[in-house]
Amino acid sequence: MKKVTPQKVRERVIEAILFLSALSSILITVSIVFILCYESWGFFKEVSVIEFLTEKDWMPLFANPKFGILPLVMGTLLTTGIALIVALPLGILVAVYLSEYAPHKIREIIKPVLELLAAVPTVVYGYFALLFLTPILQKFLPDLSGFNALSPGVIMGIMIIPYVSSVSEDAMIAVPMHIREGSYAMGATKLQTAFKVVIPSAFSGIAAAFIIGISRAIGETMVVSIAAGGMPNLTLNPLESVQTLTAYIVQVSLGDVPHGTVEYRTIFAAGMTLFLMTLGFNIVGFWLRKRIREVY
Repeated sequence: MKKVTPQKVRERVIEAILFLSALSSILITVSIVFILCYESWGFFKEVSVIEFLTEKDWMPLFANPKFGILPLVMGTLLTTGIALIVALPLGILVAVYLSEYAPHKIREIIKPVLELLAAVPTVVYGYFALLFLTPILQKFLPDLSGFNALSPGVIMGIMIIPYVSSVSEDAMIAVPMHIREGSYAMGATKLQTAFKVVIPSAFSGIAAAFIIGISRAIGETMVVSIAAGGMPNLTLNPLESVQTLTAYIVQVSLGDVPHGTVEYRTIFAAGMTLFLMTLGFNIVGFWLRKRIREVY
């Protein structure tokens, strides 16, 4: 019979704690998905899935309710697209500078400053978009509404720059030095090496940064709630007011809608839609990273 030493007991206790920690994250995720599915099922028992996916009007709180999710999805994708147009190029350029050009001391200063952008409360970004950026944009775009998709989209792009630049820089730094040296030996400049060698070699990590940025932008709540307005328009015009999935969930969650009604359950249907969108982007990102690793 083997003797159980105190050290082995401590190791088993630590192993059990780590296992429970990992299991808890799985249980929390499963619980969230279960609640979304359960409440959404109650909603879809009263509202047709076809109506939900094809109806062009979203007016669940009106006397003649309509439950077409397309305006909210379009508003979410519009603000997210604007955010990505801002964040992805700037984030990649910042990552290239930090990984290929910046001295160590400069890098140690710039990275914490960039990460401070992620520490600013999103409600501050929302009022910054509404009260500062929108009036400036209206000077150049007279047709810009006071509540619009453009202003919060730009601010959301600024918000997610730290996520994109940090993950992309980590991926670029992980590229082995001999790959860079081989490029220099062939006569390439530092700029050519950065964009034609380092970025393709680190593309799996950069793709992960893109997916993180997309997920962060899709799930943003306060900025769009404050600056985008509450009008669920089915439009691709960034100058108009829109409503996103998260903004609608906030609106209904304020407590004005009775619990258990079909109007209340719309927030779970919207949440399920948001969950599936984010899941889809993450699956695409996982597949893309796998394909890129096979190529390189």
